Amino acid sequence: MKIKRKPKHTVPTKYILLTLTCLCVALLFASFTLNISNSPLNTLAGYIFVPMQKGLNVVGAFCADKADNLKSLRSVMQENEELKAQVDALTTDLNTIKLEQYELDNLRELLELDKRYPSYEKVGARVISKDGGNWFATFLIDKGSKDGIEKDMNVIAGSGLVGIVIDVGPNFAKVRSIIDDATNISGATLTTTDYCIINGNLQTMNENQVIEFGGLKNDDDAVAAGEQIVTSNISDKYLPGILIGYIQQLNRDSNNLTCSGTLTPAVDFEHLEEVLVILEKKQVGE
Repeated sequence: MKIKRKPKHTVPTKYILLTLTCLCVALLFASFTLNISNSPLNTLAGYIFVPMQKGLNVVGAFCADKADNLKSLRSVMQENEELKAQVDALTTDLNTIKLEQYELDNLRELLELDKRYPSYEKVGARVISKDGGNWFATFLIDKGSKDGIEKDMNVIAGSGLVGIVIDVGPNFAKVRSIIDDATNISGATLTTTDYCIINGNLQTMNENQVIEFGGLKNDDDAVAAGEQIVTSNISDKYLPGILIGYIQQLNRDSNNLTCSGTLTPAVDFEHLEEVLVILEKKQVGE
């Protein structure tokens, strides 16, 4: 016959550890609360809670420092965005000022040109389009017959002659410049009044920014490089005395009677924006 043993009641280990932990915490708390000096509990608490407190202080200081850094970073980023906006605004203002200054310089140049030829009535016009390529060989202006512009009127800009009106609409006109291949002008030297023929040449403009002239009578080599060439009084469509350009190179022809060479135009045909149209045409017999 077997004898039944009564089962033993055991407490789980985790409950024992939990109870001991709670007891230690209570004792430590009581030790600090009662402020019992030189007690073992007080010493034990020093070993446990002081490092813990230092750790908490370090963690708290670290978190506070990171929070301050994040706040500073956000502030710097906001200031950076504001500075970028200010730079963009200032850049826009500067570009506007430069454009206005450029337009003002052009207007002053046209005013000086107007004073140079006071006997001619003129109207200002803006270039609105041009044919392909780098040069303003043929282009349109924003003034036409409503403004008194007619075909064969002379056009000036910069320091001298631009070209001639070849077509007119109510509110536009087409201009062929002196550098165009189809242009031929009777010119004359300013000092000796000897005649020559200026020929537009886009190829030489592309190569050296010059056009060609020929048939210049140059007795005693009185004419040299740098001489001014103006429209002559025998030109059929161009008014006399308008500056065309400056002799850049001069060569004696094979006939030993005339000279030919190249001419640097008085006008910048790569950057034309405003022009003056002379409201007077060359009359036959003038």
